[in-house]
Amino acid sequence: MSDLAGIFARWRVRLGYVLALVVLWFARPTLRSIAIGGVVGVVGLVVRALAAGHLHKQDVLTVSGPYAYTRNPLYLGSAILALGAAAASNSMISGAILVAYFALVYSVVMRREERELRGHHGEAFDDYARRVPLFFPRLTPSRGSVASSGSFSLAQYRKNHEYEAAIGFLVLLAVLCALWKWPLHNLF
Repeated sequence: MSDLAGIFARWRVRLGYVLALVVLWFARPTLRSIAIGGVVGVVGLVVRALAAGHLHKQDVLTVSGPYAYTRNPLYLGSAILALGAAAASNSMISGAILVAYFALVYSVVMRREERELRGHHGEAFDDYARRVPLFFPRLTPSRGSVASSGSFSLAQYRKNHEYEAAIGFLVLLAVLCALWKWPLHNLF
């Protein structure tokens, strides 16, 4: 399983590009579905942005901001983005592909990253993991003994290249708008 986890961790973004082409092939967007998907996607982008502004990869165990609610707010934001993309595509097939991809790849990746964090942070991570759920967030923030990494930082957001997710989602919406106007299935 660890070999599979390593493959998913290294290739999940590249696989996502291939997946996007398949999703777009089955997409049957409408102006309404694009608008609804866009709103849902913005929620996902906000969650990801807040998480990225707190995350200090490999430096400290990040437990502040959205990390006080879920151990994987970036992936939670990605899941919301995937739901937005599914809604915007207006296709059950596209939606099923996105949900299956996310569930398979990210469940494996989250467990792999959990092992790495436990290796780096030991008991501090175990304490954090006991208080904060892996994926679905708590309703209230955890207040534990683990030292916090601080508050949101726009510089940290930029350092983590989180703006790339926003650009990618905007490109997806633009392509779906083009498909709404000129559907692929009418070309063949």
